[in-house]
Amino acid sequence: MSTGKVYLIGAGPGDPGLITLKGASCLQKADVVIYDFLASRKLLTHARKDAEIIYVGKRGGAHTCSQAQINELIVEKAKAGLTVARLKGGDPFIFGRGGEEAEVLVAEDILFEIVPGVSSAVGVAAYAGIPITHRRYTATVAFITGHEDPTKENSNVDWEKISTGIGTLLFFMGVKNIDRITEKLITHGRSPDTPVAVVRWGTTGKQTTISGTLSNVAQRVKEAELKPPAIIIVGEVVKLRSILNWFEQKPLFGKTVLVTRARQQASNLVDQLQELGAECLEAPTIEVVPPDDWASLDKGIDNLAGYDWLVFSSVNGVRFFFERLYAKGKDVRALRDVKLCAVGSSTAKELETFGLRTDMVPNTYKAESIVEEFKKEDMKGKRVLLPRPKEARPVLPLELKKMGAIVDEVTAYCTVPVCHNLEELKEHLKEKKIDLVTFTSSSTVKNFKKLFTDEETRTLLADMIIAAIGPITADTAKELGFKVAITPEKYTIEGLCNAIERYYQKK
Repeated sequence: MSTGKVYLIGAGPGDPGLITLKGASCLQKADVVIYDFLASRKLLTHARKDAEIIYVGKRGGAHTCSQAQINELIVEKAKAGLTVARLKGGDPFIFGRGGEEAEVLVAEDILFEIVPGVSSAVGVAAYAGIPITHRRYTATVAFITGHEDPTKENSNVDWEKISTGIGTLLFFMGVKNIDRITEKLITHGRSPDTPVAVVRWGTTGKQTTISGTLSNVAQRVKEAELKPPAIIIVGEVVKLRSILNWFEQKPLFGKTVLVTRARQQASNLVDQLQELGAECLEAPTIEVVPPDDWASLDKGIDNLAGYDWLVFSSVNGVRFFFERLYAKGKDVRALRDVKLCAVGSSTAKELETFGLRTDMVPNTYKAESIVEEFKKEDMKGKRVLLPRPKEARPVLPLELKKMGAIVDEVTAYCTVPVCHNLEELKEHLKEKKIDLVTFTSSSTVKNFKKLFTDEETRTLLADMIIAAIGPITADTAKELGFKVAITPEKYTIEGLCNAIERYYQKK
């Protein structure tokens, strides 16, 4: 068997959006992903479903694997003929020990590539509003390990030269030694009034920044009980944070939002919440799956020419309908004589991806609104095909039948309850780390409630802030004992996010 290939990939400083295009591409084709503690687990969504995922994180002395064991693992997988993505926080060649791993690969005659990443020094400083160079302040920068004990006799750091010879100093892994680092800099000539910022979990929603000077920042870090991982930034450029601090000013910064939506659909909601500064914890309570039997949908597709209206109540209905349409050897031409109704702008946009414009989009996105729109039409004797989820609300077909329409309900998909990370979710709730729970359908509410005992509901969920996408979902939540604080006027993902933003702005 031929030897495989290893990609040493920089994952960036924490924000999963900072992975490079090449880094994401390498993850997508890897057979094995070996990742570190500081590499965002959200990046694993780029990996193939059949890829082997191996965690080798090292955190504060608690090492899953030693560096020697990690090296052996990479070599073993590559020699088995596999493509290996070695995912490392920040950049692999800046305090990432990527050089050491690459040397091992050279010695073992294994093909490899280095995929640079956004260094934590660069990314964290930017998200803290601190440019590490600036024409008014400095043209020199140094990256320095803060892990080394500054008091040891044979230091790799020339404190005398860096203290006054470099404008901006960035210390990696230095929080535990910050008192000795600041003391060393002052002793070797740096002004005690030099501005300093210490940034923990930079570029993420958990970002925390402590500011001060060389003379007092160590005490402030101690009082704040700031723990690793953190970057220490020393220099006059830190003054610019007071006017350039953009990330921590986002409306949902510091808030952790639980997203219960199906994973296939969650990305849009997560993206918008993260854009507002929130940290998102994804714990889907439903999964959208094909129906047990395609018979009713197939029959509807085979007889499309006999229908006057085709009504889609969701994006999922559109996707599964067309997936089945194509599977049966047909295409959009089969809908040439059928009028289309879409519940909501997102559903209408999904139809546009197939080159189709809708004939009817109700003003509000619930069954009752569709009924009002159809009352404007002469529906007597008209045939309506309604591809829906199993166990959908009966309001629409019943009301259409009252108007004289002939309605065929067909099951296009099903929603089934899931929760892949229940223990992690409960741990977050116990530690009061979740600020808000979002529900985007009645099924997400029902399945979420089933995850907890009555005692857990009382102790973990009693004071939880709930945001529901619309009145139907909100009513379901209230019936199950939840206190709904947020319901948007426009029942869309965008409307939900806007309502959440307004809620926190008022608070």
